[in-house]
Amino acid sequence: MSHLFSPTTVGNVPLANRIIIAPMCEYSAEAGCATDWHMIHLGHLALSGAALLFVEATAVEPDGRITPGDLGLWSDDTEAALGRVVAAVRRYSPIKLGIQLGHAGRKASSDAPWNGGQLVPESAGGWQGWAPSAIAHNAVEPPPHALDEAGLARVRDAFVASARRAIRLGFDAIELHAAHGYLLHQFLSPLSNQRQDAYGGSLENRMRFPLEVFQALREVTPSNVALGVRVSATDWVEGGWDLEQTLVFAQQLKERGCEFIDVSSGGVSSQQKIPVGPNYQVPFAQEIKRRVGMPTITVGLITEAQQAEDILAQGQADMVALARGMLYDPRWPWHAAAQLGGQVVAPHQYWRSQPREQKNLFGETRFGQR
Repeated sequence: MSHLFSPTTVGNVPLANRIIIAPMCEYSAEAGCATDWHMIHLGHLALSGAALLFVEATAVEPDGRITPGDLGLWSDDTEAALGRVVAAVRRYSPIKLGIQLGHAGRKASSDAPWNGGQLVPESAGGWQGWAPSAIAHNAVEPPPHALDEAGLARVRDAFVASARRAIRLGFDAIELHAAHGYLLHQFLSPLSNQRQDAYGGSLENRMRFPLEVFQALREVTPSNVALGVRVSATDWVEGGWDLEQTLVFAQQLKERGCEFIDVSSGGVSSQQKIPVGPNYQVPFAQEIKRRVGMPTITVGLITEAQQAEDILAQGQADMVALARGMLYDPRWPWHAAAQLGGQVVAPHQYWRSQPREQKNLFGETRFGQR
């Protein structure tokens, strides 16, 4: 049997295979509410044959949006809008659904990438971000607000409230976003966290707030919903966050009941030097899997079926996540199954597309098995 198409579990959530669709920001929400774009985007990805589909980074409060177009889950309106999308996916696909909850911190109030991605000033409808320290991401930008004790409590409570909404919507997994230079990563990295209190300085102190947020989510997340964390294993900047610190953080998460770790890198500094190439982040996932033993997802320039199969066969990760590759080829799991001798669940409406030489490519849909 193909490793890629063997079943696994995250927490108590069964997965039909090891293919994960990574969260991908769409910058297409309206006041935090999902739109018809999300219905189309997530709807067609839900028919891909992957085991688990993560909804994009979803802000826990309006100030936590990366852009004005970010998806949110902080109000009844945002919950209802996302609920319509979830209901449509549930009606036609057995795929497991996850949501990534995050807060942009000092990287908030940016324009959409296709508009240049630059900071949107308050005079143009933007807002001032929040961060562990009043240090701007870019030297030409105004500094963010440094979170005080009341601000820390507000943000922590916002994560919990959003998690409760996600659970109410029936998501199978919640991923806490502590990567890519956003707020929780900003607390972890000494490049962005220069506080002088219990939340800054030593590694123990810099981990404190992200661990508090995780613990708060752990306390409200039921056993039938998998709870994990996305990390940046390194800042790719000397003197910044690195793999050894990530290993300590991962161990602390594991001890608090973290059920999976999604391993990425970078994002906190414009000085980063990333050697991008196929499998460039896999060694980080491999080391975390080896030394911490937590179910591990690897991501980043994994584009070929045999490439993904080899990662799993060599024990470098437990699951493989695709993002851009899945956008380019939304039927990537079908094609991988055909190449590796696996099987995917596909809707009956598409069964006639099955190539003659791949008679056993499609399996029965399994609705109701959550």
